Amino acid sequence: MSPGNKDHFISTEAALLDLDFICAALAGSYWARDRPRAVIERSIGSSLCFGLYEKEGRRQVGFARVVTDGATFSWLCDVVIDERHRNMGLGKFLVASVVAHPSVSGTTCHLGTRDAHGLYERFGFARSEQMKRPRASEGPGGRLADPEGERAPPPFQEDPCRP
Repeated sequence: MSPGNKDHFISTEAALLDLDFICAALAGSYWARDRPRAVIERSIGSSLCFGLYEKEGRRQVGFARVVTDGATFSWLCDVVIDERHRNMGLGKFLVASVVAHPSVSGTTCHLGTRDAHGLYERFGFARSEQMKRPRASEGPGGRLADPEGERAPPPFQEDPCRP
């Protein structure tokens, strides 16, 4: 748990996460409005998650998720603050806690944003060009085409000769 501020604290404790809050908050975002609950659950299970909570009542009012190898690379994503708790410095508090975390602080941390550049620039993020490979479900026919555009690549299969 983070030391927090007067009325709020941040924790990476998975048991404290309120999936209903997270799903509702992401449904209100421009980047995850159509993300199914099952996908949100799977993404949380494979990420370092930060919950922002009221000290009194321990109700979740914010969330951030980091995909990281803990050594070289991190991707900060799904940063949301409940609408009733915005403009109170809680986004800054949350991002400060994320970038200070030992699994994130020593990595090159990336993120994407359409509207919060100023917030992230306060924490050392710089604007840069990023390349993106969309999910297979975003490609034509639900699968990505090969580079020549002739046919979709075969699905990944483990090497049967590998021990």
